[in-house]
Amino acid sequence: MLKQISYITLLIMLSGNIKAIDPQFSQFYANSLYLGPSFAGAIEGSRLSAQHRNQWYELSSSFKTYSFSFDHYFKSFNSGLGCNFMQDVAGSSELGFLQAGIHYSYNFEIFNIWHVRPGLSFSYVEEGIFGNVLFIDQLRTDAGPSSASGQALEEARDIDAASSLIIYTKGFWLGATVDHLLKPEISLYSTKDYTEIKTSVYGGIDVHRRGRLLKPSEDVLTFAFLYKQQGTVRQLDLGAYWYNYPINIGLWYRGLPTFNSQRGDAAIFMLGLKFTTFNIGYSYDFTISNVLQYTRGSHEISATYKFNLTKKKKKGGLPCPEF
Repeated sequence: MLKQISYITLLIMLSGNIKAIDPQFSQFYANSLYLGPSFAGAIEGSRLSAQHRNQWYELSSSFKTYSFSFDHYFKSFNSGLGCNFMQDVAGSSELGFLQAGIHYSYNFEIFNIWHVRPGLSFSYVEEGIFGNVLFIDQLRTDAGPSSASGQALEEARDIDAASSLIIYTKGFWLGATVDHLLKPEISLYSTKDYTEIKTSVYGGIDVHRRGRLLKPSEDVLTFAFLYKQQGTVRQLDLGAYWYNYPINIGLWYRGLPTFNSQRGDAAIFMLGLKFTTFNIGYSYDFTISNVLQYTRGSHEISATYKFNLTKKKKKGGLPCPEF
């Protein structure tokens, strides 16, 4: 039955009757270039990052997303530059897309306290089928012309752009990103179909536990959120991280019950290790929506390596949690 659902969903997507929605990451700050180009050069050094997400793994054909990125901060120019590559595949026939982009950010300093960091990115996008598809009319001799004929299975290629802006100071940040400014074409049929513009708003605050005299506390509690809207789809991620070197723990809730379901989408549990030059994180999404009967949740893992770090105390680095 699940295989039939997967194939029916695939056929609906090919016919263009529903709009494509961008992949999501529970550890979105670990994949910061995907969140917004303003995060390019956020650590005042060099950074390599990789993420893998296996969504709804109990389905016979789950949704898998891979992401890799590199960015560097050029202190002399107050600028960050980065690049990223992402592939998302769905189902046994691997319907999905590729994205490769270049990201740039510039850091303004205001009153030596506040920072404003606008960002801009341009990407190459490709949508298509990376596996094999077998249609019912290819098995029947009385079904007429095959659905595989014509332009139905051609890959769709286009370019895209995004812009973002972050305002932050020590222990606080607030930002927004607008993706798909060029509305790239994604249709696999001759009819035109374009990616919907996506708007994201995010922010957070660090709370340091007050320590004893001459012995400051290393505990940091971070409250953060991410709100996204793409077309008629709305989503809110709301949660907190607790960090005490080197352990990082997170608990999040995803969903907007008014727009999604009565309970929301998922409860997210995170566990990670954060060192000076290396971070690794794991998260599990426990499904609480109406699809709970089909799948129990999603796995996600991230890793970040930082090098060429400045030895002086950083002034322009973003305070966002690097889970």
